[in-house]
Amino acid sequence: MSCLLQISDPHFGTEQPDVLHALERLADALAPGVVVLSGDITQRATAAQFAAARAFADRLGRPVVAVPGNHDIPLFQLGARVFAPYGRYRRAFGDDLEPVFESPDWQVTMVNTTRWYRHTDGAVSPAQVERVARRLAAASPSQVRVVVTHQPVMVTRTQGMGNRLHGREQAVARWCAAGADLILGGHIHLPYVRPLHDAFPGCARTAWAVQAGTAVSSRVRAGHPNSVNVVRAGMADDVAEGMAGGPRACRVERWDYVARDKAFGCAEVFGLSLASEAARP
Repeated sequence: MSCLLQISDPHFGTEQPDVLHALERLADALAPGVVVLSGDITQRATAAQFAAARAFADRLGRPVVAVPGNHDIPLFQLGARVFAPYGRYRRAFGDDLEPVFESPDWQVTMVNTTRWYRHTDGAVSPAQVERVARRLAAASPSQVRVVVTHQPVMVTRTQGMGNRLHGREQAVARWCAAGADLILGGHIHLPYVRPLHDAFPGCARTAWAVQAGTAVSSRVRAGHPNSVNVVRAGMADDVAEGMAGGPRACRVERWDYVARDKAFGCAEVFGLSLASEAARP
């Protein structure tokens, strides 16, 4: 069963060595088909922090696709923020700010939701919405279709409402209609899985929001340890596994860092039903 490893908000510059090493061991054991870095890769977008992040990504030895977060744009160096906001990011992770990964099991589309003129908020433009929709519509029936944004399209706490992605209503409706199964996000350091089809009236197709915690940073939220998400393609355990032509499904696992073991352990599992091919236009 192929898997995707979501690593979000590592905030290199605030990374904890024991947690970082444990994550490397986990990635080695999982051997994921793809690693998704969903933003805030660094704490202050310095050259040294990006170099550490790049070295970490290289040590994983797996395909890595990344998208910048608001922390990956220089904050205090105004000239760099205005005239070359992604200069250091590009040197570490390449010129493509919205890469796409394709395999028999996965279609992963990254969306750059940062804007140099926004401090923390993220936004998605109509052009981005349509570009992602065209990519989703071209997916094969065997692929789990994943869209990745840094800022979340939905939150679970009232105090987090201001963190939601600007343009989310139109984006979620359009992407789900085009075939999206999962929208992965980070930014708020709170992991959860929630149905988009219940939260967005415009989402008429089964789809899910999958949020990640901070992977290795000391900037954890109260009550939530460092964590990453593992998404496994194929039939979920509770959805007729192994039936030829059966319902589409996947499994999302949250892996938390356990300090006493100096290792990540599987803390929660979600079996998710996915929309059938007939639900796509």
